Amino acid sequence: MVKRRPAILVLEDGRTFPGEAYGSVGETFGEAVFNTGMTGYQETLTDPSYHRQVVVQTAPHIGNTGVNGEDDESGRIWVAGYVVRDPARIGSNWRATGGLEDRLATEGVVGISGVDTRALTRHLRERGAMRVGISSIDNDPQSLLTRVRQAPQMVGADLSAEVSTAEPYVVEALGEHRFTVAALDLGIKRNVPRRLATRGVTTHVLPASSSIDQMLATGADAIFLSPGPGDPATADAPVALAREALRREVPLFGICFGSQILGRALGFGTYKLGYGHRGINQPVLDRVTGKVEVTSHNHGFAVQVPGSGDGAVVPDQVIDTDFGGVRVSHVCLNDNVVEGLRAVDLPAFTVQYHPEAAAGPHDADYLFDRFADLIEGRALDRRPSEGRTHSKGRSNA
Repeated sequence: MVKRRPAILVLEDGRTFPGEAYGSVGETFGEAVFNTGMTGYQETLTDPSYHRQVVVQTAPHIGNTGVNGEDDESGRIWVAGYVVRDPARIGSNWRATGGLEDRLATEGVVGISGVDTRALTRHLRERGAMRVGISSIDNDPQSLLTRVRQAPQMVGADLSAEVSTAEPYVVEALGEHRFTVAALDLGIKRNVPRRLATRGVTTHVLPASSSIDQMLATGADAIFLSPGPGDPATADAPVALAREALRREVPLFGICFGSQILGRALGFGTYKLGYGHRGINQPVLDRVTGKVEVTSHNHGFAVQVPGSGDGAVVPDQVIDTDFGGVRVSHVCLNDNVVEGLRAVDLPAFTVQYHPEAAAGPHDADYLFDRFADLIEGRALDRRPSEGRTHSKGRSNA
């Protein structure tokens, strides 16, 4: 058995967990969050939404299938640090091209193993997500705690520009081309344009700094607001873009961070959850169909609509906004957090969770069909809105 270097994990409230170095030897800081997924660790590590976060895996055995060259959701690992209980000594899978720890070390990701992740998760559930440090070069808890408390907090963090593409790129439709979508890259995952491509959609992925005119210059039939990291309260430019798209009645679909951006554009606020939703087993009610879906989540902030928050059941009624009526379309059944919005008078909707989820579940994959249907319906009904902007009012929908 390989002898590992001692390491410590220190939370900003002083709680300390001993362990051993896993991945790269060194020191790292970020926001401590836990993920309840029992599979899909490679997709988690490469999800840009985890930028500046230290991920605690609640599943005790991690790394058993190694890593491969196909399952990454972006071009690199984004987590600030990684915490596991029992790392696999050998990765075994016919698709594996390497081991997880080697991949972490190669990309300089500082981790810690041998941690009581159950106790750590219970602590975060009771006290909330907080700053954390991991070190395998300084085993003095007080020394590390001082640096943890100097690290930046997630509230107020504007991070989308740090994870966005530097240059536009295109993912072509598979089979017959039906529509063109311009995606604002706030931290997009590769599986989003893939899911659109299977529905005949060509996706132009543009940098987070793009303007509405640059997005529409692609010939886009609709705009997609992507997932991403950070505090949505800082994302004023994407919110302004979304408001202009609403004024022009361009079909809009937002996922996760994109849902919060569109929520702000509609006039709602956002707030930070105590410890967030992260994992692949979250039950959500789709109020449109009446079905309950098992869904994948990765968000620490949520949209605040009238009547929501503190576990209150959000009324199923039309809410007046500057852009007409809006309904809460999806609700988390664990804590009644708003998980989706649907505009009544405009072609726009959001979901807070991940219908593109890889490695799953796929209960919500139909939402990409709903987006395609929305674009198709808008294409058939353009003449009444040509050359005008939306004025506040409510339809009978």
